[in-house]
Amino acid sequence: ASTASTASTELTTADLSTIAQLQQRDREVRAHEQAHISAGGGLITSGASFTYQTGPDNKRYAIGGEVGIDTSPGRTPEETLDRAARIRAAALAPADPSAQDRQVAAAADRMAMEARMEVNLARSENQAAPDRREAALARLVASVSANSGPGTTINTYA
Repeated sequence: ASTASTASTELTTADLSTIAQLQQRDREVRAHEQAHISAGGGLITSGASFTYQTGPDNKRYAIGGEVGIDTSPGRTPEETLDRAARIRAAALAPADPSAQDRQVAAAADRMAMEARMEVNLARSENQAAPDRREAALARLVASVSANSGPGTTINTYA
């Protein structure tokens, strides 16, 4: 008999059940990590790496895995908002996200919230700036008007 048939005849029903469970887990883990890779696009820093368990048939089955993802903010608040959305999507891409996946998504949500605050602050400052400029210009015009009279000149070359 060949080694394969000899090995299969030596496996018990419990061994076969364990192998079936390990095969199922291996498929789930690989699909989970592939979902991260597919959704992560340019943010993926390393391919999937797996933790293995050897089954009763002496084959290695993936029982855990991870994918590296760049979670750094963007150069601008707007870029950070985009990156945060992509990080969140990559983290939650698998059908059954892990606790670590949820933590990464929560960190991305915090990153997005901070970036939104920066965007809103910049907008409010930009909207207030014209008002401040107009007020300063009005004060200057009033000052010049009050100080100008016949024979008053303003030296623009000073």
